[in-house]
Amino acid sequence: MSILKQPFKIALVQLAAGPDKAANLAHAKTKVLEAAKAGANVIVLPECFNSPYGTNYFPQYAESLTAPNSSPSFSTLSSIAKETSTYLIGGSIPEVDPNTQKLYNTSLVFSPMGELLATHRKIHLFDIDIPGKIQFKESEVLSPGDNMTIVETEYGKIGLGICYDIRFPELAMTAARKGCFAMIYPGAFNMTTGPLHWSLLARSRAVDNQIYVALCSPARDMNASYHAWGHSMVVDPNGEILQELEHSEGLVLANLSRERIEEVRKGIPVTMQRRFDVYKNVVD
Repeated sequence: MSILKQPFKIALVQLAAGPDKAANLAHAKTKVLEAAKAGANVIVLPECFNSPYGTNYFPQYAESLTAPNSSPSFSTLSSIAKETSTYLIGGSIPEVDPNTQKLYNTSLVFSPMGELLATHRKIHLFDIDIPGKIQFKESEVLSPGDNMTIVETEYGKIGLGICYDIRFPELAMTAARKGCFAMIYPGAFNMTTGPLHWSLLARSRAVDNQIYVALCSPARDMNASYHAWGHSMVVDPNGEILQELEHSEGLVLANLSRERIEEVRKGIPVTMQRRFDVYKNVVD
């Protein structure tokens, strides 16, 4: 059963990243500080917040996380989390494994003390080819992660995915049945898939599991090579959008409560009515 131990405020930071990594990190810090001043207890950055988004950029911007002191993104996120005394979900950054030279799309989660709580490597790689619209293959450069990620916080358990991971309901389903009260997805849907499925997928994962779902996108930069959809949002366990941005930079702020989860589950008690005698529980 998913349990939210105490209410809190979540902030999604929608920002655009340019070619200057140091400037991107400084900009992220400014926005996280703004979110903390607004009362946020958990703050989320977008996918690839420290670099432009694209397979051609990943090798150039990748950092090794085996020695955190040599990773500017790691040290920046850790120090910001400690400075703001918040849980900081650092969107994602390109990561390189120095032993294998493999590249990953990786999210780092820090505690209010600046300690690393979790590392999530994007499990499902975004390989699509929609004729006449978009072709994009992350697998040309990236390797997939092979573990799901559940973050333990003082508020309860939070499941973590990155972008394309949201299209695979098993991930959220398993996290919810392991006690997560929310799924958080930093993601960079594009101008084709965004209008089609961004909101639909967020609301579906929420309704499927009667949990909160948060999607944090980069802001749209039409001068960049990749145009993000934007529309960062928080969805409640009933599939209702609590807060949503358009495509410009900004903050999404929303309050999450245990009472809302309990209210939804009492009204439509699917968590009590599953027929595992007919179909298999995904967590078995």
